[in-house]
Amino acid sequence: MSKANLLDRRQVVSTLLADRKDVVAIGGLGASTNDMFAAGDHARNFYLWGGMGGAAMIGLGLALAQPKLPVLVITGDGEMLMGMGSLATIGLQKPSNLSIAVLDNEAYGETGGQTSHTAAAADLVGVAKACGIGDSRSVTTMVGVEAFAKAVHDVTAGPRFANVKIDSANLERILPSRDGTYILNRIRGDLGFRPI
Repeated sequence: MSKANLLDRRQVVSTLLADRKDVVAIGGLGASTNDMFAAGDHARNFYLWGGMGGAAMIGLGLALAQPKLPVLVITGDGEMLMGMGSLATIGLQKPSNLSIAVLDNEAYGETGGQTSHTAAAADLVGVAKACGIGDSRSVTTMVGVEAFAKAVHDVTAGPRFANVKIDSANLERILPSRDGTYILNRIRGDLGFRPI
């Protein structure tokens, strides 16, 4: 990938969440969760801690349980590579209210910046399409991010997948709560359910 004109990860996430209305957002392990929190804490943010590869499946479960709500998974390329099989299940289930945005910096940022497979042969958009997610796209401009952000609100036309090419800047970590019970019960309360 050309390292020129790559998108700023925090600007991408802020744009995805700027006009969120009733979107429930799941942040993947690491930087994507930090980026969501940096964009503004929200009762409908689910911050994933310690479950690498699970963000898309958590999004699928939530999308199936709440079919009238838009569900947005924001994760990184490393986590998506680990949970690639989830795309096959999503393609089979076809939740029309699920959107997945992969922040692809072609590196494993949480473990030291080693080059990830997306820098070479792994084509996540191709994998998503092959798994049956017809609306799968590569995004390299903020115009593309804005278009995807608008599409997230359409709960009748998903699932959709975007691989967003971002820069590999090592940004200050802005950490949300790591209390899983609190995070889960906060979302449940905002959706009208009692705490667990």
